[in-house]
Amino acid sequence: MDNHLHVLEVNTSRREQFVDITPGVNEFLSRSGVKEGVCLVYVPHTTAAVTINEGADPSVAEDILTQLGSLVPWNNGYRHTEGNSAAHIKTLLTGPEKIVPVTAGRLMLGTWQKIFFCEFDGPRKRKVIVKILPG
Repeated sequence: MDNHLHVLEVNTSRREQFVDITPGVNEFLSRSGVKEGVCLVYVPHTTAAVTINEGADPSVAEDILTQLGSLVPWNNGYRHTEGNSAAHIKTLLTGPEKIVPVTAGRLMLGTWQKIFFCEFDGPRKRKVIVKILPG
């Protein structure tokens, strides 16, 4: 078993929401024992993503979801027969992975930054892959 690879499970409760996964990533980093390197956070889904943004004020995440909804409305004459094209497009805009430097055994996030799992087609049970790369 790779002690530098971990799969976080995220259960979402709404069609669209941001879930702060920073505590889970931090816990795994601590258990890994890695002091220097990078942390890769990857979402293996086509209608979900990961982002880093302000986590102190929850209204920021809600504002982002509202604006993404304005840019990419749920019903917009899409041809995808499954009916979730908006979720696919929002995932394309936000992206499936983020890389965070690790130093002194800590994620080098800014003061207000948190790592968020971005659900765009929930509620669902999702996975987030966290890989610590020592170096």
